[in-house]
Amino acid sequence: MGTKNSRLQGFYQLNPFERLQMVGAFDGLNDQDLHALHGGSGSLSIERADKMIENVVGTFNLPLGIATNFVINGRDTLVPMVVEEPSIVAGASYAARLVRAGGGFQTSSTEPLMIGQIQLVAVAEPVRARDAILAGKDEILALANAQSLSLIRLGGGARDVEVNFFESSPMGPMLVVHLIVDCRDAMGANAINSMCEATAPLLEQISGGRAYLRILSNLSDRRRARARAVVPPTALTRNGISGEEVAEGIMWAYAFAAVDPYRATTHNKGIMNGIDPVLVATGQDWRAIEAGAHAYAARNGQYTSMSVWERDADGNLVGTLELPLAVGIVGGATKVHPSAQAALKLLNVQSANELAEICVCAGLASNLAAMRALATEGIQRGHMGLHARQIALAAGAGGSLVDTIARRMIEERNIKPARAEMLLAELHGAVSEQIESV
Repeated sequence: MGTKNSRLQGFYQLNPFERLQMVGAFDGLNDQDLHALHGGSGSLSIERADKMIENVVGTFNLPLGIATNFVINGRDTLVPMVVEEPSIVAGASYAARLVRAGGGFQTSSTEPLMIGQIQLVAVAEPVRARDAILAGKDEILALANAQSLSLIRLGGGARDVEVNFFESSPMGPMLVVHLIVDCRDAMGANAINSMCEATAPLLEQISGGRAYLRILSNLSDRRRARARAVVPPTALTRNGISGEEVAEGIMWAYAFAAVDPYRATTHNKGIMNGIDPVLVATGQDWRAIEAGAHAYAARNGQYTSMSVWERDADGNLVGTLELPLAVGIVGGATKVHPSAQAALKLLNVQSANELAEICVCAGLASNLAAMRALATEGIQRGHMGLHARQIALAAGAGGSLVDTIARRMIEERNIKPARAEMLLAELHGAVSEQIESV
């Protein structure tokens, strides 16, 4: 595991500044990197934001937390997560500790192949057109690769041409040409779209049809990352419940998601709870990956669990997660947003594949955390403390009153804004009476 240790005991008990210093010590980040993570002067400026999107009037902050305890392919890793929902960072950290007891996460990934699509309509002879397009593959690929010489220099580029014929659609038949593009360490959207635009006129000429849509597909099912985790039953023992009982409960939770799309949707949302925050922290197109992941979960005709859980011969709980994950570490927001740059530096990834593998580990950890909570105590109990604090803060409480009001609401099992406001008024009244009596 090397000299670094992501098992930062007591990390949650530190204040944000102390945590930041510990993160800096873990990976040797410089002051500028720490400022960027902290959201200080080194983070996204309004001037830089104005160059990223249209009609900018400001920036919007979200909490950036650090998930601890991750061991990925034998390497200790701290995982930056940007998310507003309580319990996600804590849950992923806790689950990573459980997986750590089984040797940590093991990962792998495919080549970073993406698909660009060119839609051809009004093709008089689709079979002849398909054969002609495939016969002209070398010319098509050469034209496509002329659009992104930088990608070629990195060892990537358009690799293959495929043709699909849709005999019927709401508008009639169509041919759809796929450019298979190796994107290397880029997400690849801009390069692929440029290739599709450039090759469309040639494809029109070969097919005799008319090109409409020319754009990448976000179902990047040839660019997948996979994580595997083993959890010994002894690591699952908690609050008088045996590890065997917890493991059985987790298996029933997985079985529910495997057969029921209504449960699978929430189950998979829990997986994306782990993946999306890493994507946001590192400046990725999280919406594209969400779309691809959910489409992949329905690839066999029914929407089902993205993860697979089973018991091995030794009784260990074994989870696997394989998803399409088109991420990049060059270009896009990753090179513009200082906090994204600092997050990538903390992760110390050398390729887009490594980043994708970390993402699926975070997703599998989040999935395990949610199922363990559901199997043992119910998800609401895990959320209760943090949720109560949020309600107290929203009601206007500050300082020690936040914890006092949160504790009262939990004791009363009445965690609602109206109750928080009532308790705040009562406590303010009590303080005023004490002052007046002095």
